Amino acid sequence: MDSKLPPSEISNESIIDEITQNLDKSCLAEDDVLQGKENCNPDNPEVSDGENVKDDLKNLNDPWFIDEEQLKERDSKLSDDEINDLKQESEQVKSKGNFLFQTGKLEEAAQTYTEGLRLCPLKFTKVRAILYANRAAALGSKKETKTIAIDDCSDAIKLDENYVKAYSRRARYYEESDKLDDALSDFKKILTIDPEHTESLSAVKRLEPIVTEKLKTEMLDKLKSLGDLCLKPFGLSTNNFNLQKDESTGGYTVKFNQ
Repeated sequence: MDSKLPPSEISNESIIDEITQNLDKSCLAEDDVLQGKENCNPDNPEVSDGENVKDDLKNLNDPWFIDEEQLKERDSKLSDDEINDLKQESEQVKSKGNFLFQTGKLEEAAQTYTEGLRLCPLKFTKVRAILYANRAAALGSKKETKTIAIDDCSDAIKLDENYVKAYSRRARYYEESDKLDDALSDFKKILTIDPEHTESLSAVKRLEPIVTEKLKTEMLDKLKSLGDLCLKPFGLSTNNFNLQKDESTGGYTVKFNQ
């Protein structure tokens, strides 16, 4: 049995996702019926009612958590003078955090930036963006807090969508976390803001071929997994098929092995 897969289907994840988005569900449903299983059990919900409570407790115990709803409520009760006083205080705290960062006291710096974020009124988005980006710099050097650092960069970007330093910092943390496609996306975004950004120009050149190859591998693995799932009821697997690339056309030929 032979069939041709155009190169675009191999290199474009969105097309693959569109083709296969319902395939895994339908194959799972068929497999469950063959094994006499129920697909839905209302007595055993996937998420318990206690999950939201756990999330709330986690936030309360998180030293880096910023409760913006609480800040919003606080700000609504303050006069303009009180709001401006808090801004000035938060900027003084930011300066203290910068000094701690420059002297290598990263955790203390991160704690100080957190204090600044809890002081600074929500309306001063530029100041808050800098505080988030600075805290990310203080937290990003440790593996256990790198995810928080990435989130901080994202929060900074939400407040200032052209904040190059936040994009650059997040891109580096993504790359260090082996999220190369996300890193590449951020470096490309920087170049739309600053086309001459040296770090991003170099990173795009370095990462683009790696990410392209990784994407191809992931898509082929995804297709293989779905294929195994759907072929299982017939006693077959994708091991019964060989995928051969036609170097002259870039297309693929699938051959069946009995």
